[in-house]
Amino acid sequence: MDASILGAAGEAFSLLLDPFRLMMLGAGVLMGLFLGLVPGIGGLAGMALLLPFTFTMDPYTAFAMLLGMAAVVGTSDTIPAVMFGVPGTAGAQATIMDGNPMAKRGEAGRALSAAFTASLIGGLVGALILALTIPILRPLMLHIGSPELLAFSVLGITMVAVLSGSAPMRGIVAAGLGVMLSMIGADPQTGTLRWTMGTFYLWDGLPIVPMVLGLFALPELADLAIRRRSIAGDSNIDTRSGMWTGFKDVIANKWLTVRCGALGAGLGAIPGMGSAVVDWIAYGHALQSVKGAGKTFGKGDVRGVIAPESANNSITAGALVPTIAFGVPGSAAMAILLSVFLIHGLVPGPEMLNDNLSVTYTMVWSIAIANILGAGICFLFSGQLAKIAILRYTLILPAVLTFVYIGAFQASRNWGDLYALLAFGVLGWTMKQLRWPRPPLILGFVLGALIERYLFISVTRYGLDWLARPMVMILLFAGFLVLAGPVLRHLRDHGWFHGIARKIGMPRFRARDLFYVLVFGLIAYMMSIAAGWSWGARVGPLTVGWVTLTVCALSFANQTLTRGFSETQSKDGELPAELHMDTTTDYSDLPLGVVLQRALAFIGYLFGFMASMAVIGLIPTVPLFIAVFMWFEGRENWKLILGQALVLTVAVYVVFDRLLGIPWPRTLLGQWFPHLSFLPSV
Repeated sequence: MDASILGAAGEAFSLLLDPFRLMMLGAGVLMGLFLGLVPGIGGLAGMALLLPFTFTMDPYTAFAMLLGMAAVVGTSDTIPAVMFGVPGTAGAQATIMDGNPMAKRGEAGRALSAAFTASLIGGLVGALILALTIPILRPLMLHIGSPELLAFSVLGITMVAVLSGSAPMRGIVAAGLGVMLSMIGADPQTGTLRWTMGTFYLWDGLPIVPMVLGLFALPELADLAIRRRSIAGDSNIDTRSGMWTGFKDVIANKWLTVRCGALGAGLGAIPGMGSAVVDWIAYGHALQSVKGAGKTFGKGDVRGVIAPESANNSITAGALVPTIAFGVPGSAAMAILLSVFLIHGLVPGPEMLNDNLSVTYTMVWSIAIANILGAGICFLFSGQLAKIAILRYTLILPAVLTFVYIGAFQASRNWGDLYALLAFGVLGWTMKQLRWPRPPLILGFVLGALIERYLFISVTRYGLDWLARPMVMILLFAGFLVLAGPVLRHLRDHGWFHGIARKIGMPRFRARDLFYVLVFGLIAYMMSIAAGWSWGARVGPLTVGWVTLTVCALSFANQTLTRGFSETQSKDGELPAELHMDTTTDYSDLPLGVVLQRALAFIGYLFGFMASMAVIGLIPTVPLFIAVFMWFEGRENWKLILGQALVLTVAVYVVFDRLLGIPWPRTLLGQWFPHLSFLPSV
């Protein structure tokens, strides 16, 4: 058996060395790198775009091109995350935590180099794990059913305790809100329409792309507009030494890189456990396992870049595990890949592990080679890319904002995507300013739907016996330990319950406490609507709602009743530094009126962009918005304005209109000129 596996691996490698196959693999890598750069697009659009080209290819070439593209999206998505604080894909959210602060202090080259090196090693670790797993793939997967998947999801959501930093109760409230939002749409068990507000847009639930871009991208762009300076400020950028330092950082933290790469591959094998969750879990693992992380993570610690980047590049290999073994897609991109199996007459399952073993190992080699190519290309240009951090904000912001709008519109290609983008942008900026952790909200949103689905299947099929399965008990116990650890440490640091009792005084309220009221009111309102649904549709929302409301009330009480003691200790300098699991912005050097004025101006640009889209369409809006923003914000030279407007408009038109064929939002002028593709009327 070992000889046959080695023979199949060698045959697959020799087949992949064919010049045409290597060329197609390289083409896939280039497209993947481009898609990772554009916020919100991701590998799913690339899979859909490349799929028709695989019809006339042999399976070796088809899988090489598609997996070459999918494997490197997680490499280039680091660039907008580090440089702008904008996640190129959902898998780059955690990279922002330390990557963007590094760029702001002039260490962009170091952050990018560390990220690319970690991505390379993580991708190779994932490919190696896939190769070693193939002989035992089928018997292992036979023991994983819906109860185990439910336990894995529960274990994942317990990471909310880690991602909440020094505010565990606020993190639980944010996660509960995320779970409630994940239940919007048609209930899969009863068909009940939950909180759809009478619009078809919400029947399939909230898309995650505008949510991620709104929570993480728009707040960072707003801060850039308010600060009105380059990303790196007045810092000096030494890209060459920074790149070498970043490479040495990864070597010095090699075991962290390998562990997180293995973690990404393992979690990637769980259907539905995508990069939006895995990168946060890897970040939380590093936070718990790295010495001194509590004091430096979130402030520009390179290890906070290495951990998520090594994990998100190994997910593709992990997602192939259930896809190959059972035809169960490990991710949305793998669902498209399954169609390639059917096109070429391949059947996922035993045949892929026996008769077509060489095809399977072609996938392994494709992922490994793609990661090497992708990291190499990024290394070649990272020195130039790092210099973006010293460009004026008037040159950066309009271009990035254009791609954010396009990326958000990719979710369901509906105007609702843009409304959701703005709504979550306001929510994200508010949470950031009030120091509410945003990662738990995303974690709750992604895992909430999985938990509800797997719970229904497990209870329906096994009753309560699913709790007695060995793997389930182990995973649930591990989840309890993960959740209880930070809570117990918080109680210990505050003198347990009698210590907290001594700190309680008369309640002191601040304007920021209104956010508690808003969250409490929103969840209570959602629960009042859910109370009228059938039992199957309301049991999940009401259970999550009551838990969230209880924790929200406790957190509010703790905040207001102990505020007097905390403020006194803070003045005396006796409070220890607390870990805040999110990026922060200090406006202390700006008057409050200036901050509000600039924030309102930024909101005005957002609404102006959308209003122009509604009238003349997105593509004509691009040059208009660039010209208006660059002139009124920075009085830039008109040659520079026209040049940037022309280049960006042509790029958007060629890539998104001609190549991807995106159906743009309907416009008013489109009713008069229906023959123009960028002014659609239907």
